[in-house]
Amino acid sequence: MGIAEGGQKMKTDYARKLADTVMRRFPRADQYPYRSWCYPQGYLLIAFSRLWEAAEDRRYWDYIHEYCDMHVAPDGQISGFSGNSMDDMMAGSILVWMYEQTGEEKYKKACRRIYEAFSDYPRTREGGFLHGRNSTLGQMWVDGVFMGQMFYCRYGRTFQEPSCFDETGRQLELIYRYCYSHDGLLLHAYSQDCLADWAGTDGRSSCVWSEGLGWYALILSEVIDLVPQDHPTSVIAKRQLLELLEGLRKVQDESGLWYQVVDRPGDEDNWCDVSGSAMFAYAIWHALKLGLAGEAEYRQILERAYEGIGSRIRQNEDGLWDVYGSCDGLCVQKNYDAYVHYPQVVNGKEAVCGCLWAAVAMEWGQ
Repeated sequence: MGIAEGGQKMKTDYARKLADTVMRRFPRADQYPYRSWCYPQGYLLIAFSRLWEAAEDRRYWDYIHEYCDMHVAPDGQISGFSGNSMDDMMAGSILVWMYEQTGEEKYKKACRRIYEAFSDYPRTREGGFLHGRNSTLGQMWVDGVFMGQMFYCRYGRTFQEPSCFDETGRQLELIYRYCYSHDGLLLHAYSQDCLADWAGTDGRSSCVWSEGLGWYALILSEVIDLVPQDHPTSVIAKRQLLELLEGLRKVQDESGLWYQVVDRPGDEDNWCDVSGSAMFAYAIWHALKLGLAGEAEYRQILERAYEGIGSRIRQNEDGLWDVYGSCDGLCVQKNYDAYVHYPQVVNGKEAVCGCLWAAVAMEWGQ
């Protein structure tokens, strides 16, 4: 596989293979693990929306529509939505897209419900959204910035609420302030007043976790697309993304992938994680697409990354495509050993979505 000058698309077909496998395993998107309404559906279906826009295969549009239509009542009530965590907000991203597609009033009402759920959502003293209302008191995770701002930015763009862009800028600056480690790399989470059992004396978690850093890479990429280019939040996102990519450049493994604990590649029992690596590949592709990253150097990094991702996607005896080498549903861990010894699974829900995002980008330019 090679990436030609000028952005020639990859000639692999992982995007369709993964999407079709998902639809065979989960005929309805609300069957996708682990709840019928949560961040995995938002993550998955945003990728499906891009594949539909590129391939114009009606099956993908129907798969998304069935999920949205089933979950949203005529009055805008959303089945499964509680607003009790950033994870819960994330699935609303696809409702914004569906409103753009159909103009149906029920989707507008549903999106408004999610938007209003932010109004009394708990924050840190400086204004950072906590990861959960009740279960993660005082905690702000890099995961949560992706989950919340994926919806918030889309809502702001579609429904002309510029305050959403201001809020996103604040969230990006706060997570950077709380979790910055070195070279543009962020630790997994922050605990106000050090209340969490994983928090150090500065309130920060111990490790730069691959998938958590991947969420951060993705939201920076999304913000650059969604926020007006002359808005200060766009400037923040570009600056942080370029700093992050420079840090990632220094620690990429020869396999093309990145390690579970990103900045400790030579340490005992560390291993290459395909989920975070796919997220990083998407972010690098996006930076190249926009002309933000050095063409020659980062194109080579991206080529190696996609080779590595492809080595983890394999067809099984049933003709379905499996993704190897990731964890599933990992929360903040206490130390390095807990991160590297967390069980690896086949077809981790985040890894499948991450590989799908990367494949749609690399193969279809979306």
